[in-house]
Amino acid sequence: MNNTGLQVPFGAVYFRKSNPPREDWERDYGVASEDGLNVFRHWAMWSAIEVKPGIYDWEEYDQQLDLAAKNGIKTVIAELTHTVPDWAYRKFSHARQVTIDGKPLPSTMGVSAATGGFAPNGGGGGSLTLNCPEVREAAGAFLTAMAERYRGHPGLLGYDCWNECNYSPVVDFSEYTQAAFRQWLKAKYGTLDVLAKAWYRYSYAEWDDVMAPRQIAPYPECLDWLQFKRDDYYGQMQFRIDSVKAGDPDCMILAHGVGGAITDMAARGCDDWLAASKVETYGYTWIQGRKGAQPWRNFFAGDLTRAASRGKPFWHAERQGGPLWMQPQVVGRDKEDGRVAEPEDIRVWSMSSFAAGARGMLNLRFRPLLDGPLFGAFGSYGMDGSRTPRSDIASKLAKWTNAPEQTELMAASPVKGDIGILVVPETQQWDYLLSHEGGFDTYQAAMWGAYQGFFDNNIQADWVHIDDIDNYETIYFPYPIMLPSKTANTITDWVAKGGKLIAEACPGYFGDRGKVGTVQPNNGLDVLFGVREDEVEFMPDIGDRIRFSLDGLDLQGGGFLQSYTATSGTERGYFNDGRLAVVENSHGKGRTRLVGTHTSVAYYRAPTEDGRRYFADCLKWTGHKQNVSCSNPQVQVRLHAGSNGQRYVWIVNASRQPQSGQLSFDASGDELKFGRIFWAGENAKAQGTGFTVSPRDTLVVSVS
Repeated sequence: MNNTGLQVPFGAVYFRKSNPPREDWERDYGVASEDGLNVFRHWAMWSAIEVKPGIYDWEEYDQQLDLAAKNGIKTVIAELTHTVPDWAYRKFSHARQVTIDGKPLPSTMGVSAATGGFAPNGGGGGSLTLNCPEVREAAGAFLTAMAERYRGHPGLLGYDCWNECNYSPVVDFSEYTQAAFRQWLKAKYGTLDVLAKAWYRYSYAEWDDVMAPRQIAPYPECLDWLQFKRDDYYGQMQFRIDSVKAGDPDCMILAHGVGGAITDMAARGCDDWLAASKVETYGYTWIQGRKGAQPWRNFFAGDLTRAASRGKPFWHAERQGGPLWMQPQVVGRDKEDGRVAEPEDIRVWSMSSFAAGARGMLNLRFRPLLDGPLFGAFGSYGMDGSRTPRSDIASKLAKWTNAPEQTELMAASPVKGDIGILVVPETQQWDYLLSHEGGFDTYQAAMWGAYQGFFDNNIQADWVHIDDIDNYETIYFPYPIMLPSKTANTITDWVAKGGKLIAEACPGYFGDRGKVGTVQPNNGLDVLFGVREDEVEFMPDIGDRIRFSLDGLDLQGGGFLQSYTATSGTERGYFNDGRLAVVENSHGKGRTRLVGTHTSVAYYRAPTEDGRRYFADCLKWTGHKQNVSCSNPQVQVRLHAGSNGQRYVWIVNASRQPQSGQLSFDASGDELKFGRIFWAGENAKAQGTGFTVSPRDTLVVSVS
């Protein structure tokens, strides 16, 4: 699974011109090597290297790779062509990216590197558009020259060809991108007349009349714009990869996203599945100080990236290793939610990522920046490069993961989950357009709520892209409100072949191009679920009023409400006003359960014990035997398997108290017990199948 030549790549992001200070480089490399770090990543910023047209300043980067080779450290060069040289900003001023309100992007100082040439908020790829042939040629020449220079260098590992794969939702509306959009539309629709009818625009005389939509609203043209932008920017990613390969055909290609497919695939293009498909090793940035430090969040991005990587190796490419000070806090308002990053935090965050399957770990700073608004942030080492208790725990982890005794353990990977949570890109795209004006986050709440509901039962739920649905027998679909007819047919056929599907309200309510079906459920899904819609309510702002009962559970709904009249289905649960809420049906060799509200939204907003039991009962309904069950919901358990059939259990305790419990391995049918202990904190125990895990620590043990 690992193609780097390293047992576990473990290191940090190091050089972002002009930090750290030059006089500390040699000492820092020596310290890193002594501490067990074996990888550094550097930002190779176009704006800092091509100082004049065709004139490159490689001197500092040469030193970085030479020091890496001297100290047994491998280097990932992160290309940053979205940092535009000042001369290019002037020379190609006609190619400036344009925002949704018609303003050209300026060239600004960077946040994560106090260097010029950045665009505000990332700029969707920079202040200049790569859809301009002149800009593309210049950027490509830089990338090829860089790859030619470092080809075969003993300190080189590979190239990261898109830092945090995403782009701004309000760019690029330049004329070059408008022209590219028209070509994309020609390929999709063929003729202008067909496009006009699809878009409900009936007065196009020429293709030049077609403009990218300037609104974010639920119309077919806006859906096409979202899909074009994804294709366009990932085409630019492929261009960067090809440009690097032109200079070094044998180099390793990497990239990393932000674990954003569930929240920002539509708006910001965070398509982790598509990004991972283009590289040999994929990764993710996940920073608890910005995302929250709840146990389920520690696992979420790792689980997502594992699914998107589809068996390829993946890294936690940027893990927090130090404090986050004067930045807006998205989640939490106290020191307990990742803002400070104590050594024990770094331990449990790292081990959670390894338990989720990551097989590489980079702190997003070796030591903090000394310039700009992120001064002092994230570094495990001190402002002067000195060791700290945070770097000590990182060093311990680095040496442990790469010790020969852990070779088989780190070669193993998580087993397939007990149930899949279905991801359909078009569903998120349509909800983004539908919910943007009202500011609703129902899709995100539903997807995260379902994941959290299974997580709180120690049920491993895998994220399943619609293209991978045949790999799973049990699926939960939290928010299925828009489905193209082709996707609806795919789901129907999957159930007919034996799949077991639990879906929440309004499956396929919106169909092709976002058009509402006159029969609900839409696109033949009424037959799949054995129901017809009775009534529907789209009022997510007051969704917490919805309540229903199922198997003795008093459950809260959320999002939307859809009540039913059963046709071939069996009535199972009712809203408090008596309307039919839950229907089960058989279809071909498979079964379905349809729940007429978004229970997952309610669980995300305000978890309850009955809500937790609901998700446990969902798995029981499928008949699937859980891989591993745990008597203590305060820990998270993951079962890994190696190629030799050996199994390992990772038990992660994110709490501040010791946790004890008992495991059962229902899926195996065997009588299993703990074997060799690989990692255990103070006073930890593993005997039979009983355990005790230390606070904010992990117990890793083989199962025999």
